[in-house]
Amino acid sequence: MNKIYNNLSIENLTKTEWFNQFDHNQKLEILRGLKENLDVSIYAKSDFDWRQMNEILEGLKNNIDVSIYAKKEFNDEQMNEIKIGLLQGLDVSIYAKEYFDNEQMEEIRNGLNDNLNVSLYAKPEYNYSQMNLIYLGLKSGLDVSVYAKPELTWEEMLEILNSSKIC
Repeated sequence: MNKIYNNLSIENLTKTEWFNQFDHNQKLEILRGLKENLDVSIYAKSDFDWRQMNEILEGLKNNIDVSIYAKKEFNDEQMNEIKIGLLQGLDVSIYAKEYFDNEQMEEIRNGLNDNLNVSLYAKPEYNYSQMNLIYLGLKSGLDVSVYAKPELTWEEMLEILNSSKIC
C-alpha cells in the first residue's frame, strides 16, 4: 500500500489519535479520498461533517477549485450548488455567499446557465420563491421590474406575473 502523510500507510493512519477524532462516516470519506490519492487535508477537518466532506471530495475528483466552497460556513447543500456551478463553468462568485441558502443558489445558478441578468434577483432580501418568479419572468422575456420588489410576497409576485398587465 502507498505511503501517505508522515510516512504512514492508510492502515497505520487509521490507528492514530488524529483519525479517531472523526465519526464513522467522516472516516469513510477520508478513506475514500486516500484510496483515490486525493489531498484529504483539504477536508479532513473536524469542522466538516461527512456530507460536507463528500462534496469536497467529489469536487477534488472532478479537478475543480474546491477552495471556493470548502468552508465551514457552507452546508453540504450549498457546497453542492457551488460545485455544480463550477462544473458548469459558471461564475459562482455571484452566489457563493453564506447568506444564500441552497435553493436561492440554485435559482441564481439557473439564471446564469440561461445567460439572464441575475443581478435583478441575486439579492439576499429575496427568498427562493421570489427569485424563481423573477427568473421565470426573465426567461420568458418579461419586464420583471413590475413585480421584482422585495417588499412583495411571492404570492403577490405570482398574481402580478399571471395578470394581463405584463403578459
